Amino acid sequence: MLASFKQRLKTLSSPKFIGYALVGAIAAVSAIATGSGLNEVQNLERQTQSAFFNWRGTIAPPKDIVILAIDDLSLRQGEFYDPKTRPFLEPFRTTTWKRVVYAQVLEKLVKAGAKVVAFDILFVTPGDHGAADDDKFQQAITKYGDRAVFAASYEFTQIGEANIMQLASPESVFKLKPNTLGLINFRPEVTGNIHRLGVQPPTDSGLPIVPTFAASILNVAKVSYPKAKGDGIYFYGGSDTWANAQQQIPFYYVVDPENWNSEQLQGGKFFKDKIVLIGATAASKQDIQNSAMGRMAGIEIHANAIATLMQGKSMVELLSTPTQQAIFIFLLVGISGGILCLFKRPNLQILTALGMAIAWFGIGYVSFIYTSTILPVAIPAIAIGLNGIALLTTGSIAAQIDKLLLRRTLERYVAAPIVEEIVNQPEGFRDLLEGRTIKAAVLFSDIRGFTTLSSRLPAKLLIQQLNTYLGGMVDAILEYQGTIDKFIGDAIMAEFGSPVSRGEKADAMNAIHAALNMRSALMQLREVWKSENKIPFSNGIGINYGEVTVGNIGSSRRLEYAVIGDTVNVASRVEGMTKELGTDIVITGSLYELVKDEIEVVDFGEHALKGRVGNVPLYGVIGLKGGDRQVYEQVQADLKRHTAVIDILKKGQLPIKRD
Repeated sequence: MLASFKQRLKTLSSPKFIGYALVGAIAAVSAIATGSGLNEVQNLERQTQSAFFNWRGTIAPPKDIVILAIDDLSLRQGEFYDPKTRPFLEPFRTTTWKRVVYAQVLEKLVKAGAKVVAFDILFVTPGDHGAADDDKFQQAITKYGDRAVFAASYEFTQIGEANIMQLASPESVFKLKPNTLGLINFRPEVTGNIHRLGVQPPTDSGLPIVPTFAASILNVAKVSYPKAKGDGIYFYGGSDTWANAQQQIPFYYVVDPENWNSEQLQGGKFFKDKIVLIGATAASKQDIQNSAMGRMAGIEIHANAIATLMQGKSMVELLSTPTQQAIFIFLLVGISGGILCLFKRPNLQILTALGMAIAWFGIGYVSFIYTSTILPVAIPAIAIGLNGIALLTTGSIAAQIDKLLLRRTLERYVAAPIVEEIVNQPEGFRDLLEGRTIKAAVLFSDIRGFTTLSSRLPAKLLIQQLNTYLGGMVDAILEYQGTIDKFIGDAIMAEFGSPVSRGEKADAMNAIHAALNMRSALMQLREVWKSENKIPFSNGIGINYGEVTVGNIGSSRRLEYAVIGDTVNVASRVEGMTKELGTDIVITGSLYELVKDEIEVVDFGEHALKGRVGNVPLYGVIGLKGGDRQVYEQVQADLKRHTAVIDILKKGQLPIKRD
């Protein structure tokens, strides 16, 4: 039970599991942040919506909306007043224009056939030019006011310590036609930008309910429009959108006979069947607002709001409540994170995450621009990206741990250059540990008569000589890219082609070269041992080629990279045949077929092997073709002498020198 708990704890603390946990945590945090309505979340989403508008760019506004702009040019017209040549500019002479000019404009526009003339100007106090001036405006309102809309505003007034909201309306100064008031207030978002249509006061405020400026204008103009899906403004462009479309006219053009009769205005025909909005665009009038598409005049925002309603493009949240948005984001981020977890490679996970985030941005953009539907975009996209980063980080850590484990597993058995090649390959190194079937050459080597020697030689001397022998043999194997699988007492098992294959023939030849290298190394060791008056070892080497299964084999307490299969068993049996055949290197027919053009052999024919049905062709390796046979002949002679020594030792007839 303790072992099971430790294993479970090990799993829970693994980088891979931590990555999965982070994916779940990111989904949960994203949902909670959205559901709780944090300003930072709303800020990100609104900024994303502004970015969508800006990416789309400017589109043509409706032709039947015209802005009559109180611009810098109009404000300067008083400078050009001349009672003889420009008497019509007399109302412009003062900083605050005489209201008679608004009366003139209202009359001329209505007579020109404008559907409605809307004043985005708060006439809430008597004018600066006396009652007679106001009376002239009232006369125009009385006569043409059913085609006009006037601005009203809910404003806060400080009365003592109380902040009281009141309706500021021109009705305190002028007698207006019924239903010609429009509320010009907008409610800025947490970003400080205007995104939504006009606001309404709370129903329990006791204040009169006034339609929004846009709604009142369309009602007076008798323009039918679809019911708004939501309260978001669909912006057609940034500042000067109407000006660039030749639908923004300086205010003074209407009172200037020359401009009124110009080719552009055609004596007022330009305004026929148009919605005419009068408002300030000059910065000095302090009506420049922050909108979803940057800073623009308030009258331009109203123009966008009217166009939004007319064309049925009001923006609507797909998910109307924070709770719905939270659930949606949790599912979206969680499912996308689950998909990412299906990929094993961290670099593929991060690329997929980035692709998902970009795709979701694309979906959000298409929905926003082409269907006027607002989806949660910024938080899900960021969360999906964070999923990718989390999995990349934990996956990279897991990969480094796996590489370290693989390095530690292999470096005891495999030449250092091969270890580096394995751990640095971009993919697949986990498969080396998890198990696979490959083709490889398997080599077994064993000391002749070692059991007899170990019973007669002192332990210290035996271990020293054995270690010297094994060191020489391992070096000979590693030199030709072999993998030391295991030591079985004095026996050595090695593979060529596992874990990295150079190709069937190359692996087979590496096994041959290693065996010949072992033969040469042992000859040198024998000379040293003879000079030290020690009994020189001799060995037998058997090599087979075929399919093997490789991987980390063992228990949770001890794992070793190993090779198993029938090919291994045959190689072991072939090594055992070297004594019977009287030679040091014996290979099977399957290996010989791969290297027969490169080596000289002695054909021993087919032999039965213990535990195996059928006979196996065996060959004794003399050396490389065209090579010197002297080493082979020397080995054959040494084998005979070694066999004789072992036989004497078995009979107890040879004294052993003891340290």
